[in-house]
Amino acid sequence: MNVFEAVRENGITARQAAEHCGIKINRNGMAVCPFHKDKNPSMKIDRRYYCFGCGEKGDAIDFVAKFYGLGKKDAAVQIAAAFGISFDDNGGRKPPPIRKRKLSPEQRFERVEKKCFRVLSNYLCRLREWQEQYAPHKAEEEWHPLFCEALEKKDYIEYLLDVLLYAPLSERVELVTDYGEEVLKIERRLEQCTEGTAGGTGKNYEQDGAGGTAGNMV
Repeated sequence: MNVFEAVRENGITARQAAEHCGIKINRNGMAVCPFHKDKNPSMKIDRRYYCFGCGEKGDAIDFVAKFYGLGKKDAAVQIAAAFGISFDDNGGRKPPPIRKRKLSPEQRFERVEKKCFRVLSNYLCRLREWQEQYAPHKAEEEWHPLFCEALEKKDYIEYLLDVLLYAPLSERVELVTDYGEEVLKIERRLEQCTEGTAGGTGKNYEQDGAGGTAGNMV
């Protein structure tokens, strides 16, 4: 049963709808019309409504639609909500299955490229933090592994980001294809740091190595 049928099946009258909208109705079923400048009650409201002044008429759904400036379906839904009426908006039919949109090659590349840029940008921020946070304060002080990782990787990551930002499409495609697997390893490295399991050594990333394809990123 759709929403229109449900409202009518439950016998919601124009009077009930009008009273729910705050319209005061006298003993004779007359009310000041809300749809024109009405000084004296000129609207008769019962099962349906009719204004002797402006000619507006209709049922409960028409009244709510006119009063709130809604479409008839939205008005019916509002009435159903107000009076606790349940309905089946699909007419008893199962909704059609949602089809997964197939991405074009261009869209697939754009999605992977954005992920590469996001991961590399996050890694560069982390490297800069490490370089500043773990910089040795004395010449004889042993260098922290994360400081070493920052020195070793920062310029390289900046180069990869420059390629993604400024290089021709062919070079960007080549980077995403050749370094996609490495970006995945960097992403895992960042997750380890976030979880506090990096151990402060930087060895996990080093041992993973580079190369591979971007296929696993899509």
